[in-house]
Amino acid sequence: MAGLKIAYVPGVTPGKWLDRWQDRYPDAPVDAFLYDAGDPLALLAQGRADMVFVRFPDGASPAGPATHVIPLYDELPVVCAPRDHDVELYDDEVPLADVADARFLDLADYPPEAGGAAMAVEVVGTGAGLLVLPMSVAKLYRRKDVVHRVLSGAPVTRIGLAWNRPAGDDPENPLIVEFVGIVRGRAANSSRQPSVQERQQEEAAKALKKRQSGAAKAAGAAAKSGGKSGAKGGPRGTARSGRTGGPRKSGGGGRGRR
Repeated sequence: MAGLKIAYVPGVTPGKWLDRWQDRYPDAPVDAFLYDAGDPLALLAQGRADMVFVRFPDGASPAGPATHVIPLYDELPVVCAPRDHDVELYDDEVPLADVADARFLDLADYPPEAGGAAMAVEVVGTGAGLLVLPMSVAKLYRRKDVVHRVLSGAPVTRIGLAWNRPAGDDPENPLIVEFVGIVRGRAANSSRQPSVQERQQEEAAKALKKRQSGAAKAAGAAAKSGGKSGAKGGPRGTARSGRTGGPRKSGGGGRGRR
């Protein structure tokens, strides 16, 4: 059975969903791979992935006429600072207003070919400036010379699952629908899963065929029983009529009168 190709951006950990998939559909393997070389939606257009986990600013979903996107969860923003910076003094959250005047690095200045977020975090360690990242990315590229704290009041990012919409009247790929169900937390026996719907249809068809077969056998047995009853009744009735209507011999009675 064909499987799925699924890409995910740094900071996403799809392991729990992949494990559930493997448990339910061992004959349909998933090729999951990290993609940090640009916009992962391009992989869908190029046919290099069937589905991608994408990151986007809250309120700016990349869903469109050609692309399905379901939002999954929000990511907390954090501020990354060099160790011994005032940011390290905060126990939990840093209000955005408290660092508004600080120098910030722009992640756009660190494209994938220049090392991406990993390189930007390394630059933070030199004291060149602060950097705002999703918490999951900051944890992925953590360094001993960099600290991070939740940045309250900063815009959040979201993680979503994207795939191509079917062309024209083509149906959805049932494997994609199955994986979406897993990500959304549907149970293995959920009636919304295509595999469960297919199984229910097969079971219903078998039950109908069994009922039809049983009805046909019952009708055949009834017809056979009726035919045997008619065949026995005719000859038996005729024999009785012959014995009753014919003359009776009474040899013993004649001898008695003499």
